[in-house]
Amino acid sequence: PLVKKHRNGQIEKVDWLDRLTFREVELINEKEKRDSQFLYLMVEFPQLTIGDKTCSVVYYEPDGDSKFLFISKPKLVTVPDTETLQENLVERKHHRLSRSARSGLSDRDAKPTASVRDLLHSIVHRYSPTSTLSSEEQDLIWKYRFYLSAQKKALTKFLKCINWETGTEVRQALALLAKWAPMDVEDALELLNSSFNHPTVRRYAISRLDQALDDDLLLYLLQLVQALKYEHFDEILKSCNNLPLEKDMLKSVEETPVETNFEVFTESDDGGSMYQDANHDMMGSKPINKTTDNNVNVNESNTNSSEDAQVPSNLAMFLIQRACKNSTLANYLYWYLSIECEEETIRKQDERVRKMYRSVLQLFMRQLSTGNPELRTIYRSLKEQKKFIDNLVKLIKIVAKEPGNRKKKTEKFQTLLSDTDALKINFTKFEPLSFPLDPNVRIRGIIAEKVTLFKSALMPSKLTFLTTGSTEYVAIFKHGDDLRQDQLILQMITLMDKLLQKENLDLKLTPYRVLATSSKHGFMQYIDSITVAEVLNAEGSILNFFRKHHPCETGPYGIVADVMETYIKSCAGYCVITYLLGVGDRHLDNLLLTNSGKLFHIDFGYILGRDPKPMPPPMKLSKEMVEAMGGLNSEYYQEFRKLCYTAFLHLRRHANVMLNLFGLMVDASIPDIALEPDKAVKKVEDNLRLDLSDEEAVQHLQNLLDLSITAVMPALVEQIHKLAQYWRK
Repeated sequence: PLVKKHRNGQIEKVDWLDRLTFREVELINEKEKRDSQFLYLMVEFPQLTIGDKTCSVVYYEPDGDSKFLFISKPKLVTVPDTETLQENLVERKHHRLSRSARSGLSDRDAKPTASVRDLLHSIVHRYSPTSTLSSEEQDLIWKYRFYLSAQKKALTKFLKCINWETGTEVRQALALLAKWAPMDVEDALELLNSSFNHPTVRRYAISRLDQALDDDLLLYLLQLVQALKYEHFDEILKSCNNLPLEKDMLKSVEETPVETNFEVFTESDDGGSMYQDANHDMMGSKPINKTTDNNVNVNESNTNSSEDAQVPSNLAMFLIQRACKNSTLANYLYWYLSIECEEETIRKQDERVRKMYRSVLQLFMRQLSTGNPELRTIYRSLKEQKKFIDNLVKLIKIVAKEPGNRKKKTEKFQTLLSDTDALKINFTKFEPLSFPLDPNVRIRGIIAEKVTLFKSALMPSKLTFLTTGSTEYVAIFKHGDDLRQDQLILQMITLMDKLLQKENLDLKLTPYRVLATSSKHGFMQYIDSITVAEVLNAEGSILNFFRKHHPCETGPYGIVADVMETYIKSCAGYCVITYLLGVGDRHLDNLLLTNSGKLFHIDFGYILGRDPKPMPPPMKLSKEMVEAMGGLNSEYYQEFRKLCYTAFLHLRRHANVMLNLFGLMVDASIPDIALEPDKAVKKVEDNLRLDLSDEEAVQHLQNLLDLSITAVMPALVEQIHKLAQYWRK
């Protein structure tokens, strides 16, 4: 009260006394606060003067401390709103008016302002395939659709704006589709995913794919086989019944119509062959589309040019026709289809999808078996491949049951290969056949004495084949492991390597071949190399390894300059690629070095950010790798960083093709994708950081490199892994 009176001027101010008094008041308050050991609350009551006395007003309520039970009754009442899930009538009217045929006359000459043009450019070029367009952005693209029709990159965004249940809108869209600037092949992949189910749109995508070279088509074949899941199954069968065949084979075709049984060799549980027919299962089937299948029937005769008349009406027929023109495509198409037909995959995918794949495979094999002599040769080759792998699997199973360590199992394996009476099969010498992993290589035997087993839980076998050219081809056969995830990652590495080389950037990558011949086994190309762990054990450092194989007194660190350059480039390439793909479980036993200086990764059991190790670094860059560059302060390490930045920026510019390929794999039986299929594409997109400018992206990568090189946990985990490998020997 005294302070308040002083503040209100009711007490005369004496400066020297006020300073002493207020200081003393503060000390008293602080002392009381410390001594109380409780929360200190200062309450100031209002005052009034009664006569000559000043009194504080305190409110007093009788029985204020008593407790009463009060049951509250809700005043809010739930009222059902039947219009909640219905569309907004105002928005629907606006949508129909803005997209009516009458509005097209004014839209045809519409030109965007500078600000609108910048916004359209951002939507077309900066929005990823996974981006969702707002209703305002959709209306904007529709309004300037004629202006955008000259830009090939804008087509997918335009098609996303269409309401495929509105006939007028669909007719306008299809008419404009025929006049739109032809899109690039890699962009057409997006039109084959589950978001686009209109037959004309999918056929347009096929017409663009038809322009691709066989080598480019081979890069996308794995995803194109997966895209069959989003096709209309009844349309596939209808087209297959009208499949054009060689004139001289019409008679044999009539004798074996599609509905009858014909030979298709698929793996059974016992590793043998069986004959199946599933064409009748496709009748009446529908595609597995995530969007509604209420397509509007539109007269498409005016939307397709005469050139499109030769384009197959569905993806299955397109793949079969292209495969029949190229034996390499036929080889991989067969194996990609056959693995989808396995009985074991019933629990992993829709039964209708599996039946569809079986029917497509049968139709493909029928086309080969009843075609010209060249096609029949391909058919026989595939049949021999299947038979060879079935017998090899039987042999591997016998070796796996053999008691003893790895050395004894290897000796047993070599003995069985040499013994023609063991399985009544001569593995060391047989009729030449195209090797499934690389059909351009024809093998005629396995060199038994060169067969070895690797020190791994599943003990994959290293097989040395003798080719028809009297050369040796070495491959690894893995049994008991699903290689489809490795197959996908190596396909993406091969794609990225080609994309970088188109930008004149050769990072000396090693995209070795991988082929899953079943969900339980497959082949991998063997690259003559040594693990970094073995290098460190034998030579002490990577630099000593290079000095041993490529010494040069005038070269950097006593090594041939080309070898050091190759090492720096390969390190940069794989650091960026493994980061983008979220490759995990990296240790010195799955990092390999060749004598020429190439470093590369193997074993991709963890991708898309998954890692069994705690706190993995974002970039897979070990201390030993940096030491081989001369350390953090060396010019070679700085060159390595520059190459990382350049590769990252180049791959960001090709983000669409990578995201489109991953988008087609979301329903595939890839373990790390199947865990969170809806997030698979997003994880790759997040690593690309498409929201950043080039300068910001470089800064982001700089931070990741700095963070990774100082990580402590990977070194500790590496020591644990070394101990595990020791006991496995």
